[in-house]
Amino acid sequence: MKALVTGGAGFIGSHLVDRLLRERHQVTAYDNLSTGRERFLEDASRSAGFRIVVGDILDAGRLTAAVAGHDWVFHLAANADVRHGTEHTRRDLEQNTLGTFNVLEAMRAGGVRRIAFTSTGSVYGEPELFPTPESCPFPVQTSLYGASKVAAEALLSAYCHGFGFEARVFRLVSALGERYQHGHVLDFLRKLRTNPDEIEVLGDGRQRKSYLYVGDCVEGMLLAMERAAGPFEVYNLGHDQHCTVDESLGWITERLGLRPRLRHTGGTRGWVGDSPFIFLDASRIRGLGWKPTLGIREAVLRTLDDLLANPWLLETRG
Repeated sequence: MKALVTGGAGFIGSHLVDRLLRERHQVTAYDNLSTGRERFLEDASRSAGFRIVVGDILDAGRLTAAVAGHDWVFHLAANADVRHGTEHTRRDLEQNTLGTFNVLEAMRAGGVRRIAFTSTGSVYGEPELFPTPESCPFPVQTSLYGASKVAAEALLSAYCHGFGFEARVFRLVSALGERYQHGHVLDFLRKLRTNPDEIEVLGDGRQRKSYLYVGDCVEGMLLAMERAAGPFEVYNLGHDQHCTVDESLGWITERLGLRPRLRHTGGTRGWVGDSPFIFLDASRIRGLGWKPTLGIREAVLRTLDDLLANPWLLETRG
């Protein structure tokens, strides 16, 4: 197939590009390179079936021209910075909701009808049911990021019903692995390099999180694209494990040979919109034959090792 990947130079997007090329598909990466890195696509650039278009999803004309002629759009481009959403209130609306609208309109103009969309487990806000299934009612939203993804999902559903689109929506937990450039492993490593004797931990350190290795994330997406049926399908992509923030920090400090004092800022949340417990029920996609290959501890340590081997990632903000 011919696939276009928005955010194709990003963390998850570049892994997806590599995986599609290994299957001998023709792939276009569409990325404005604000957080994506061309060096993530060094292997892809050696493939005759690959090209990159540098462009923004808010540039409707350039996006429409890029989308034309493809069979599938994998829409990964988004603002993923939940923590600072209340400081930049237009960012999630523009990059996540309006950007998704532009992608759908570009598809409609080009006669492209199939899309895979990376949503988030944050759409569940702070649910009462754990592990949280896809059928869980949406509560009051607690982050602008989550609200923008709910709106984007609604747009996809409406385009499926109104224009005959076919959509696969993936509600993800946080991904870990090689090329990681945003999140707690990076933040902790930066802090420990500044002061190996003491580290600030946002919240009380008992927030429970579930993570997923990026390779397992990509495999789950592609399996659902292959095996799922129906015009609009939603899948949680998460691990059957979870850990506390302090546990994850403990694995990191053990690997580094450090024993810093932990200074918790207090409270059950690290920031506005930080859910104290994220744990998704992924039994639906497991029913298609998918399961993660790496445990959370292994994924955390693989991420750390890659950051140590690529110190330039510590010097840039993705």
